[in-house]
Amino acid sequence: MTGHIHSIESFGTVDGPGIRLVVFFKGCPMRCLYCHNPDTWKMSGGIDMTAEEILDEYEKGKSFYKSGGITATGGEPLMQMEFLTELFTKAKERGIHTCLDTSGILFSEERAAEFDALTEVCDLVMLDIKHIDDAEHKKLTEHSNKAVLEYLAYLAGKDKPVWIRHVVVPDITLDDNYLERLGQYLARYRNIQALDVLPYHSMAKKKYSELNMEYPLGDTPDATNDDAARARKIIIESMKKELW
Repeated sequence: MTGHIHSIESFGTVDGPGIRLVVFFKGCPMRCLYCHNPDTWKMSGGIDMTAEEILDEYEKGKSFYKSGGITATGGEPLMQMEFLTELFTKAKERGIHTCLDTSGILFSEERAAEFDALTEVCDLVMLDIKHIDDAEHKKLTEHSNKAVLEYLAYLAGKDKPVWIRHVVVPDITLDDNYLERLGQYLARYRNIQALDVLPYHSMAKKKYSELNMEYPLGDTPDATNDDAARARKIIIESMKKELW
């Protein structure tokens, strides 16, 4: 079996614990307005690789990855779940820590057996919650957030460690009300181990131009690190209020 891969980053430091081999999968059903990898949306392009070929890349830098592992990101890795499960299965056979960076958008109870098999060989899930409000989530991604939140509940039921990621975008998610609601929602899940709040940036404009694509957010200003820090504080304080 082969997976359709966009690219591989050899020394990722922000995609899970430690230094990691980061595998960018091709294909994504969402069209997030702030996406910085629109070249991963379609399955065309990229390269076909076997799990063994990817693990061979890991072995080349194995000494650097001893406190890290492999992270599957994209695109949306769940678009190629059978291959993803095979890759993680073979990684675990070698004692490699596995991390899935996903939006969870493709979760469904009807595919429970497939998700069970993947979850068994996945050590950590980095779940990107785009927007807590369903209507706003649809505007932002063209999809409901129902599957995303159901996936979070599923992972909690499996007691699977989760890191939440949330991008704050001025006039979209950088909003006190939405941030408080997100914190209230997350407070119910004890398997959440970390919360990363990331500031929106417009660095992808050049890539959109190179792909002859219109940049969806136009002149939306970048969020600052201070914006992200303040947003994280609001989410955390909201979580604490729910717990108390």
